[in-house]
Order: sequence, then C-alpha cells, then structure tokens
Amino acid sequence: MRLTVYTDYSLRTLLYLGVRGQDHLATIQEIADAYQISKNHLMKVTYDLGQHGYIETIRGRGGGIRLAMDPKDINIGEVVRKTEEDFHIVECFNPESNLCKISAECQLKFALNQALKAYFAVLDSYTLADVLASKDALTELFGITRN
Repeated sequence: MRLTVYTDYSLRTLLYLGVRGQDHLATIQEIADAYQISKNHLMKVTYDLGQHGYIETIRGRGGGIRLAMDPKDINIGEVVRKTEEDFHIVECFNPESNLCKISAECQLKFALNQALKAYFAVLDSYTLADVLASKDALTELFGITRN
C-alpha cells in the first residue's frame, strides 16, 4: 500500500501545525519552506483539511492556518481515509473496472482485504498527538523558534 502525495502532504501539514501549536498561526509558504515542497500543492491540501474540520483558516493581514481541534482528537486512520481517493490495491477491489478473469475464484483478494483492514486498524490506533511525541525534536528540525 502506498499513500498518495496528497495524503502525505496532508499528514505533514497536520504535523507541522501540531508542532506550531493551536495558539500560533502558520502560513502555507512557511510549511512549504519547512518541507521544501510546492506551495501550490499545499494550497489544495490546506483547503480540504479546512473543509474536513482539521484546520482553521484566518484570512487577512496577519492571517494563517492552525489546527482546529486538539491533536488527540485527530485520528490518523480517519485522515488517511478522507484524503485518499480509493483503496483498490488490486483490480478486483473495484467492481466497476474489474476485468480479472480469476476474481470469482481467487482467494488472494481475501488475504489482501484482511491486510488492508489490519493496515487501518494500526492507523486507527494513532492520533496526531501520538505522532507528535517528539515535538521538541520536530520543532528544532523545522527551525521553529518559540517566542
């Protein structure tokens, strides 16, 4: 299973904002610079994270973005489900486009489905707060100075 760049950037954005804390605003440019990734890619990511209620956007001069909820309330599995387009890890997982000749008798799909469920069971057991356990080290790696 491989996550899309979109989901990767979504999780990175949440991590960065979690490190910044809910009392500090960050900009999309700041996040792009911290990860050395495209600001344009992050614009859609942050918009969608706002639509899902994970982040709050403050417009205008001195505006920015921040987490809209406590990191302990942001479940990693839920974020992945909301940011990935599909989980059709093999052709037969998508009944609309499945052309595999053996899918009616193939037992592999059951093993892969079980693996996918286990994957999400693990992700569902983590929150943003859990993955922010090394917040001080992340703050240093991001080059964030505390006021």
